[in-house]
Amino acid sequence: MIFVNLPVTDLDRSKAFYEALGWSINPLFTDENAACVVVSDEIYLMVLRRDYFQTFTTKQVADPATTAQALLAISQPSREAVADIAGKALAAGGSQAREPQDYGFMVQHAVQDPDGNVFEFMWMDPKAAEQGPEAYMAEGGQEG
Repeated sequence: MIFVNLPVTDLDRSKAFYEALGWSINPLFTDENAACVVVSDEIYLMVLRRDYFQTFTTKQVADPATTAQALLAISQPSREAVADIAGKALAAGGSQAREPQDYGFMVQHAVQDPDGNVFEFMWMDPKAAEQGPEAYMAEGGQEG
């Protein structure tokens, strides 16, 4: 399992944003300081109020609205699913981090949550994922 901790300025806004993507909040690990967002059986986001996040580190907490600490790529089951979840993110108050990318064997749509944390929703052709992009291209795939 992976737990990704993210600093946020408005916990209720963050919970609403992530629920709008179709993810759920685990109430057992949610309080006034943090919320546990269930992305899948293996992936969880811990969205933490910035002041609470600071208690977990001696380093300065980066402001994701102005700096990039990490880009979180989350695989989707299809090209259509990438477009769907990115659309949900934009409709829920997120913003486009960069233009969508289509490489033929892989598509990516990078969006920011309302705090500026970047999620790259992506899909890769199974053949390319297993054997590399060249295998996809060799069987007639085309770059986009």
